[in-house]
Amino acid sequence: MAKTSFKLTKSSSTTSGSSDLNSLIAKKAYELFEKRGKQSGRAMDDWLEAERIVKSKMSR
Repeated sequence: MAKTSFKLTKSSSTTSGSSDLNSLIAKKAYELFEKRGKQSGRAMDDWLEAERIVKSKMSR
């Protein structure tokens, strides 16, 4: 899995609600979409991978 420039700070994950979590996931999903050359048809895959990445960073 390739490294990205995505950063998650503890303050952004603990002081914000679920809408902020969704924003972080959406941002990461878009980064994944861009890395694939903006090919359509894998939005759900990108979202699920982004969700996994964001949640794993939050649990550290």
